[in-house]
Amino acid sequence: MASLKVYSVGRLAKCITDSTLRNLRTSYYRSSVRCYGTEEKPVEKEAPADKDSKQLPSSVEECHKQIEELTSELKTLKDQAKDYEDKYKRALADGENVRRRMMKQVEDAKSFAIQSFCKDLLDVADTLSAAAESVPAEGGAEGGAALRSLADGLRLTRAQLAQVFARHGLVAVSPLREKFDPNLHEALFQQEVEGAEAGTVVTVSKVGYKLHERCVRPALVGVAK
Repeated sequence: MASLKVYSVGRLAKCITDSTLRNLRTSYYRSSVRCYGTEEKPVEKEAPADKDSKQLPSSVEECHKQIEELTSELKTLKDQAKDYEDKYKRALADGENVRRRMMKQVEDAKSFAIQSFCKDLLDVADTLSAAAESVPAEGGAEGGAALRSLADGLRLTRAQLAQVFARHGLVAVSPLREKFDPNLHEALFQQEVEGAEAGTVVTVSKVGYKLHERCVRPALVGVAK
């Protein structure tokens, strides 16, 4: 009988111990699951709002007001773009004009670089022409062949000099019976000439010259009244 009681008490103690252990395990598992479930998740940072972005209108009046502001801003931008385009076109035109002027100046510098040299040669040409005209084409009995040779040589030299002048753009101006042009002629005197229209050149005292259509020496003339 005593052994039966000891056995029963042992069984009872084992059951109580097993039950206590099971309860402890269950409680620990539940607490672990609860802690894991309630663990705070990392909070994602919100993207900063665009400072320049405008808030949407909350009423019809604000919508119309915002539309008017945008319309005014668009008109201002269009005016600025038109102004910039006009300035750009003007700058292009000014640059093209400067380029053309520079090219013209370069061409003129090339064409008229010999202008001063030509002016110095004009006196030589005048002297040569006067000498050629002063020698008679036919000489007398004494020295006739020599004079003819001299006259032919002077005329040939004058012709060659005229060809050289023409090759470099230097052209003689002899405006006899032409209208007086103050850009090319210089009037020494006026006189009445029967049958000549007033303002017509009737006498050429000295031939003028042009270099590439630019007058380097005006012709000295007499003009009819």
